[in-house]
Amino acid sequence: MKELLCPAGNFEKMRSAILYGADAVYLASDMFGMRAAADNFTLDELSEAVQYAHERGVKVYVTVNTMPHTKEYEILGAYLKKFDQIGVDALIISDLGVFQLTRELIPDMEIHISTQASIVSAASATAWHKLGAKRVVLARELSLAEVLEIRRNTPPTLELECFIHGSMCISYSGRCLLSNYYTGRDANRGACAQPCRWNFNNANPITFAEEKRPEDVLSLEEYKEGSYIMSSKDMCMIEHIPELMESGIDSFKIEGRMKSAYYTSICANTYRMAMDEYIKDPLAYKFNEQWLKELESVSHREYATGFFFDDPMKNPQTVSQNGYLREKAYLCVAKTERDAEGYATFMQKNKVCEGERVELITPGKCGRGFIAEDLYDENGVKIPSAPHPFMLFKMKVPFDVKPGDILRSAER
Repeated sequence: MKELLCPAGNFEKMRSAILYGADAVYLASDMFGMRAAADNFTLDELSEAVQYAHERGVKVYVTVNTMPHTKEYEILGAYLKKFDQIGVDALIISDLGVFQLTRELIPDMEIHISTQASIVSAASATAWHKLGAKRVVLARELSLAEVLEIRRNTPPTLELECFIHGSMCISYSGRCLLSNYYTGRDANRGACAQPCRWNFNNANPITFAEEKRPEDVLSLEEYKEGSYIMSSKDMCMIEHIPELMESGIDSFKIEGRMKSAYYTSICANTYRMAMDEYIKDPLAYKFNEQWLKELESVSHREYATGFFFDDPMKNPQTVSQNGYLREKAYLCVAKTERDAEGYATFMQKNKVCEGERVELITPGKCGRGFIAEDLYDENGVKIPSAPHPFMLFKMKVPFDVKPGDILRSAER
């Protein structure tokens, strides 16, 4: 059975991932994770999160994938013991010292080797397995053909995990010093400032060539939008579900612990629908164009397929415009089911106006459109809009509604 593994930057995002189809979530405590800017979980919150997920049959993997310095190992050991007591399902580790300490302190803990370890060969994957790793997260710098080759040459007891959606790094699986150079924030310790996404200005076009290759002229030219020479496109593999499902990959991972709960919900829901459709009847499987439209509704950069089918070294997959693209606005989330009169209660995230065309997102379904009408506040007073953050209001909906359903704008 293939696992859909989703990001959980905080408790709200974790609930969204689970509601919309995640088999497992990955998250971090407040130290030793590679997304220091995410909300993350205190140890008490982590204990509650594990209980919440396990009650719903979902696994929890905790990232411990920074590279701690010597003075940090004492507190790291205390954290590892806490993770074991809390009952997390696995730790995601990249550093050999952290791996060894985990094996010594909590020998029964399942260990997954992080993409930060840059595993690109069957030999490396097998070596980690022999040391005691249950799973390896393969580097994003691999083609699908190389992934297949690794699967053929590794023990069947070793699980393989691959990223299939989300941000890509212009560096090698995050091993970058650019952030440290510009801001003093260490990308290898979870504090990347993402200078690769910045706009680099220059008044005039520049041409240059390596001294022994004068014919190979490279140029850097600033366009009116700016120059984004290092900002990678996002990965999106929704159009290649059959290849993924037949690849031997055990876990399909979505990037995005710092993205919104809406992002988590839509990505989980879309890949869940596509995977389930393939499982139902592989021979009759047909790609649904609406799935791509769903993924285009979240904040994202231009999409590409990363290294899976292309060589970005020969055909750079850098963006042509900076910033995020977002097609639709996240308006509100349902707090109750639809009642006998057709009304459901929602909590506002962004302003909702009567007469606005909206779409309802339900687990297992793409967006279904209708016109927002008959809005009432908590006191039963009819209102033209729900303008206040987190306000509760009722609205008539032509479809069944469940708590956690999302209402979004249908306008471009």
